[in-house]
Amino acid sequence: MAIQEAGTAARLDPFVEEGRGEDDTGAERRNRLTKIYDRVFVPLTVLPTVLLSLFVFGVPLLFSLILSFQGWSISKPLLGGEFVGFRNYEDLFADPLFRSSLMLTIGYTAITVLAELLIGLGIAMLLNARVPFIRFFRTALIVPMMITPIVAALTWKLLLDPNYGLVNALLGTRTVWLGDPDLALIAVGIVNVWQNAPFVAILLLAGLQSLPSEPLEAAAVDGANRWQSFRHVTLPLLMPYVVVALLLRTIFEFRSFENVWVMTGGGPANATKLLSVYTFEASFLAFDLTLAAAASWVMLLIVLVFCVFFIMASRRKEVA
Repeated sequence: MAIQEAGTAARLDPFVEEGRGEDDTGAERRNRLTKIYDRVFVPLTVLPTVLLSLFVFGVPLLFSLILSFQGWSISKPLLGGEFVGFRNYEDLFADPLFRSSLMLTIGYTAITVLAELLIGLGIAMLLNARVPFIRFFRTALIVPMMITPIVAALTWKLLLDPNYGLVNALLGTRTVWLGDPDLALIAVGIVNVWQNAPFVAILLLAGLQSLPSEPLEAAAVDGANRWQSFRHVTLPLLMPYVVVALLLRTIFEFRSFENVWVMTGGGPANATKLLSVYTFEASFLAFDLTLAAAASWVMLLIVLVFCVFFIMASRRKEVA
């Protein structure tokens, strides 16, 4: 009996090994098909979106680039302008109004982004602590972000009205906030900071809540106080989130338009005429589309320089 069972087992072993070989071969074949499927199917599903994006964004960008090197007017056909080289850019930088708008935009962007970062970081630190009604404050934080910029600008324009505005009523003054060249840009900047600082706060709050607790615990054991822990532990760990916040807010503030146009229209006396307002007036009021195209590309190149600078800074932080 034992000999017979041993013989039977010996006869079955090859079939078992052969079956396992077939299973392994089938699994490998399925893996290869899955890889081929992923390499082919995923690009095919993404391709329509890429093509649509290139058409929606790429065609206007290409047309504006061509237009910035042409002498074109509305009376001519769409592509009937003649090539003039860099003449539009020369005229642009020869315009003192453009130069003042450029410097004003750079200064406005730097101040508003810095204010949004500091206020957002402070709010994030407070919301990260255990305080009463924390859920209510976190919910209320996103209310300014939910308001349409046009609606927010109109609301603040009424609040800053010199005769009937709530701000003057609370301060007991008759200040013309949006009609004074020295105060108009400050007022617009305060509105922008009020509406966009919550975005920075939410971004930095997410970063604070994702930081590991071990470095802070080690710093506390070593006798570090709260300021030392924040400066030497929390802030370095939070820098990737800070860089992202700086990058996003710099891009959006540099092309800020809605609040400025609704609240002041670029005035008084061009005190709030940022590059976006200059480009809008050149294209839709003066109908000088070639000059406006050149101005828009100057804005785009400046923003690209900012982006490259922030990306390089963030990579250096990661390497360090």
